[in-house]
Amino acid sequence: METLLIVDDDVSLLETLTMHFEEIEQDDGQPRYQVVTATSAAAGLKAAQENMPSVVILDMMLPDRTGLEIIEEMKTLCGDARIILVTAYHDMETTIRAMKAGAFDYIHKPFPDPAALDLVVERALEYRQLSRRADEVHRENAVVRLGDIVGTSPSMQQLVKEIGKVTGSTATVLINGESGTGKELIARVIHNYSYDEPRPFIGINCSAIVDTLLESELFGHEKGAFTGAVSGKPGKFELAEDGTVFLDEIGDMSLMLQAKLLRVLQEREFERVGGVKRVKLRARVIAATHRNLADEVAQGRFREDLYQRLKVITLFIPPLRERREDISLLVKHLLERINEKVHKRVTRVPHEVMERLTLLPWRGNVRELENVLTRAVVLAPGDVLRGDDLPPLEAPPSGPLDAQRGGVPGAASSMFAAPAVDDVSLIPTLEEAERQLIARAMAVTKGHKGRTCQILGISRPTLERKLQKFGLAQGHGPQVHPYPVKDAS
Repeated sequence: METLLIVDDDVSLLETLTMHFEEIEQDDGQPRYQVVTATSAAAGLKAAQENMPSVVILDMMLPDRTGLEIIEEMKTLCGDARIILVTAYHDMETTIRAMKAGAFDYIHKPFPDPAALDLVVERALEYRQLSRRADEVHRENAVVRLGDIVGTSPSMQQLVKEIGKVTGSTATVLINGESGTGKELIARVIHNYSYDEPRPFIGINCSAIVDTLLESELFGHEKGAFTGAVSGKPGKFELAEDGTVFLDEIGDMSLMLQAKLLRVLQEREFERVGGVKRVKLRARVIAATHRNLADEVAQGRFREDLYQRLKVITLFIPPLRERREDISLLVKHLLERINEKVHKRVTRVPHEVMERLTLLPWRGNVRELENVLTRAVVLAPGDVLRGDDLPPLEAPPSGPLDAQRGGVPGAASSMFAAPAVDDVSLIPTLEEAERQLIARAMAVTKGHKGRTCQILGISRPTLERKLQKFGLAQGHGPQVHPYPVKDAS
């Protein structure tokens, strides 16, 4: 239902227009408009502040002030409402001044046909909606296709299948994944493939905004709701209309806001901060977090009832270290985008550089890979990606990560401990360090190649190739020391 404010000192005209617009119904049989009226400029401004109309029909000549005099105040109070000025006088100069002041249209009365006024009001609402969508597209909405999800690993193929099933409904979706894995990308793909026509995609990072402001960002606020609220403002849920609201890092939301969000998801309605008018939630909700919400519930940091509401459909994005076979495809995909962004043509990646990229731990996942490639592209003197511009090899940290992968804590990380002395000649070459790491991992697993792949975070074909390269294919190789020790003499 749209709120329509009519400001005119002709009481009989107000009654006629009110009856006319209140009889118009939507496709579902519900009233299309809620009509609010006022007979003076002062009363009109007050009504605008209290009701936040979508469209204002404003008479040019009012008892206390003219429509031209209050149009700026009206726009401030109503935000993006469209204002239609009406007058009984055919004055070309006033028409020009009205349009220059920001009126959506300028029409004359008496109205020859109510349908003509209906058309102007509907056009005003349509342009308001298009303007909102254009603003959000400009700020947030990139064109994302399914092809932007890069990977042929089994885990990514399974994820794509699940996305295909999700797009057939508007059910709430919870996306789990470490930071940098691309949770927002997945949300945008779900959104774009869920609808045949463009609809708003509104994202908000719940961990980046303090609670007092986050509530206003989500639900909007009325003028005077808090210090600094000089005018009313619609929130993300309202701006999303019949599109998608993406709540990133929802695991960081406070318990107080969790309770309010739960009520919104249950009732599909909400109120602006400082307001009393109920606004329907028409948008789909997609939430994402890097936290384990089941553990958060157990620790009392997340509401169980909200968790149950969110996990109607749950998707998990695997970390990059668990799908290293996708790294070469990701490198090619990201280089195309980075070259376009920084205006360079770094397209060649030597085999040894690609091998090194597959061995890095990538704790920051795809986001870290993109940052590393961006730096390397910027520093590259030609069209070849150089290994010198990449981070040094280091083993994954011991502890939780080793436990997740079934490895032996510290078995690999000890290979890269700093030398006890400051003689750089004691530091092995990159190739020698790689050979020692693989030999040590094979020794720890007693030659079990599957377990060795888990510890090193590489695929079976890559391990076989490395074993052949370093002459370790016949066994797990000789016992090695972390670093060769030279004769001090």
